[in-house]
Amino acid sequence: QVQLQAFGGGLVQAGGSLRLSCAASGRIYSHNPAAWFRQGPGKEREFVAAIKWQDGTTSYVDSVKGRFTISRDKAKNTVYLQMNNLKSEDTAVYFCAVPGGHLIRSSWYVPHNYDYWGQGTLVTVSS
Repeated sequence: QVQLQAFGGGLVQAGGSLRLSCAASGRIYSHNPAAWFRQGPGKEREFVAAIKWQDGTTSYVDSVKGRFTISRDKAKNTVYLQMNNLKSEDTAVYFCAVPGGHLIRSSWYVPHNYDYWGQGTLVTVSS
């Protein structure tokens, strides 16, 4: 019943910015957290950031701290990822995802714990 659609990827020069959006169908407040993962060429799918719908609690992978900001608009059932000071190593397909229910924080970083995935949007950073 939950469907996710990712938008906003594109080609950007190193040091530039992009804002990704993930629009969810229906009400998804019971699916926590909403998360962004990414998968670069020849790499495993990697946790990027996550946010709880209700209180806005966030988590980030160390490599994006200070550069990326995850946020959400509950009225629009939409999650955003603001990406600043992009680096070539940020090049990847970015996926948004939510679990079937609620995850404890220690489970936030594991792709297998998420049941619903967007189609992915490609971010390419040129140097």
